[in-house]
Amino acid sequence: MEKTVVLIKPDGVQKKYVGEIISRLEKKGFTMVSGKLVMLNESLLRTWYAHHVDKPFFPDIVSYMTSGPVMAMIWEGDNVVSVVREMAGVTDSSKADKGTIRGDLGEDIQRNVVHISDAVESAQKEIGLLFTPQDILE
Repeated sequence: MEKTVVLIKPDGVQKKYVGEIISRLEKKGFTMVSGKLVMLNESLLRTWYAHHVDKPFFPDIVSYMTSGPVMAMIWEGDNVVSVVREMAGVTDSSKADKGTIRGDLGEDIQRNVVHISDAVESAQKEIGLLFTPQDILE
């Protein structure tokens, strides 16, 4: 069964959107197989966002993503990666369609409430960074 990672970013946790986002995913028929509140650190973020480390905005990502707890979850289901990405909407919340998670709950390109794995391979890598096999219900 296909899996994806959903991170509810610090702004989403702070604004108490965790239940709303979980509800949307459950209503689509997906199953959460792991979930935990975590504090991210710069070392993990350097690996997670390796493609952005040399960009001028990377320090802002680190500052934002370490500003509070993140709800890290693994969701499972048919075509879960592509469907959840569609549910999330485009990265920039100010340009995301209403009815999407980012369009309804996010603010801008950074405070966009959620991170969603962009491919099955990315999800596998991200799962390995945040979860142990014992964390995941099979």
